[in-house]
Amino acid sequence: MKIKSVGYLGIGAVDPLAWRHYGVDVLGMMPARANPGEGWAPPETAGNNVRVSGDGVAADGTVYLKMDERQWRIAVHPDSRDRGMLYLGLELDGPLALEAAVKELQALQIPVELGTEEDAFARAVTGIARVKDPAGNALELFYGPATDYLFHSPTPGQQFVAGALGLGHLNLFVTQQAACFEFYTRVLGFRLTDYIRIGPGARLQFLRCNARHHSVAIMEMAGLSGLQHLMLEVRNIDDVGRLLDRATRAGVKITSTLGRHRNDGVLSFYMRSPSGFDVEIGCEGLLLDDSWTTNEFCEGDVWGHQGLLEAIQQSAIGMMEHAARAGGKP
Repeated sequence: MKIKSVGYLGIGAVDPLAWRHYGVDVLGMMPARANPGEGWAPPETAGNNVRVSGDGVAADGTVYLKMDERQWRIAVHPDSRDRGMLYLGLELDGPLALEAAVKELQALQIPVELGTEEDAFARAVTGIARVKDPAGNALELFYGPATDYLFHSPTPGQQFVAGALGLGHLNLFVTQQAACFEFYTRVLGFRLTDYIRIGPGARLQFLRCNARHHSVAIMEMAGLSGLQHLMLEVRNIDDVGRLLDRATRAGVKITSTLGRHRNDGVLSFYMRSPSGFDVEIGCEGLLLDDSWTTNEFCEGDVWGHQGLLEAIQQSAIGMMEHAARAGGKP
């Protein structure tokens, strides 16, 4: 199987409108011009469940955010609690690739569900199938995303580095890390870029599916499963700095200072999202080719990123507290 990119992310939140404010006014994303499941039509002819309002808020209260030519990249669904990641969309090349992926999963006796045309329309894609990784994270294999172009950030001139490289990257807490590593590499076709040891028998593994240094990173942490942080890449240090200014003015908690990572070269800072996980904003990420050699690296940062280790620990504590309030549910 060959995953092309991380295409989209679904989040569960008590207050999706808080995410709309955060996504637009802080991150510089754009409300979706049309929401999945609504279709397209000029406003004067809208009808038959077609609603092109451009406010990014669907009839059920879900907030959809746009960051490039894709119709949407992040969906924030109303929920009884802030659940973090509900699903992650992984892009395949086309219908034959999706058909082959489903057969491959079935041959391995991995439960997989081929979605209906209505399921695909609800995600603004052409075809879709659903599977879970060994940690229970919901993954959606898809092809044929809707593209509506005309991305305009509310922050003049800001652009995200997305497109064929995908949404960005995600750092996931997982249970059964060894099984997850086998699943993402042997089944989904991700490649190990590098890793760092974080304690006896524990490591953080960085996995890539295209030229971006990594699209998914996994680590085992106290039996938890969930999203620790989401990274969004912008063009340059000025975009990073302006976004940091906006976050500070908005009173968003900065969980890690500016710094540069050793392995992927990203210059970034981290802040808290409305759902409790962190969002990393960075630039200058490494792009790799087949000459890259998998390696263990021994330093997390070239400089900066003060507070990052504490932020990771706080993410774990927050997940455990959420689980306790939900009666032990992940």
